[in-house]
Amino acid sequence: MEKSIAEWQGKWALVTGASAGIGKALAEELAAGDTNLVLTARRRERLEALAISLSTTHKIRAEIFVADLTDPAGPETILAFTRDKNIPIDLLINNAGFGAYGEFSTSDVSRQLEMVQVNCAAVVHLTHLFLPAMIERRSGDILILASTASFQAVPYITVYAATKAFDLSFAEGLAEEVKPFGIRVCALCPGSTESEFREVANQSNVPAANTRSETAEKVARTGLKALAAGKSYVISGAGNYLGAQLQRLVPRGVVTSIAAKMFRPRSKT
Repeated sequence: MEKSIAEWQGKWALVTGASAGIGKALAEELAAGDTNLVLTARRRERLEALAISLSTTHKIRAEIFVADLTDPAGPETILAFTRDKNIPIDLLINNAGFGAYGEFSTSDVSRQLEMVQVNCAAVVHLTHLFLPAMIERRSGDILILASTASFQAVPYITVYAATKAFDLSFAEGLAEEVKPFGIRVCALCPGSTESEFREVANQSNVPAANTRSETAEKVARTGLKALAAGKSYVISGAGNYLGAQLQRLVPRGVVTSIAAKMFRPRSKT
């Protein structure tokens, strides 16, 4: 068992968006380290299958709770579930999130607002709900899924990039606030990852999206290792790290212009 994963052995972790992609990989990594799990997402069948698989393979406890975080009341229902089950959450993983690709002016504004709700408001709400008990215990950890898009504006996924910039800033600021209480907070910033993200975002045919991807398992391990090490953020992948750092040497307007050329939708003619 990897030392960083053993940090949560016998404890309880709550993973949002656990039915696929990085969320599922995080659940699998934690289960391998004997961490008990509360798995939440919208798709009951996937959650049930994952919970059965992990509890059978690793002899852990795995509870599921179906929740839709586009509903502002969603975080409260998750907290109520853990309280009803008398489950103390030692590790909160705010993984749930999605993107939407295309021109903002012609996009479905309700979808854009749902993105802000899931990627930002639900993260703040869940963290605010579960943090007080961690402070009282003087222990606890929070992992927040950000993105390499957190470090720059990205035209045509404009709202998504803005939500992830929020997540990174929120995690870094909160990490410093709660450090005196023995609580660690880390923003995990992956680049292109093998998951359903691009399909959900309608981004599969974008040239910039078809670059080499990391596996969700590799991203999950990177995030958990960084959290255990007390880092306030981590960029998964050496190439992604280098790219994020190099952006700081280039005027922001130039970086955004380059991103626009990479992500601009193909002509329909």
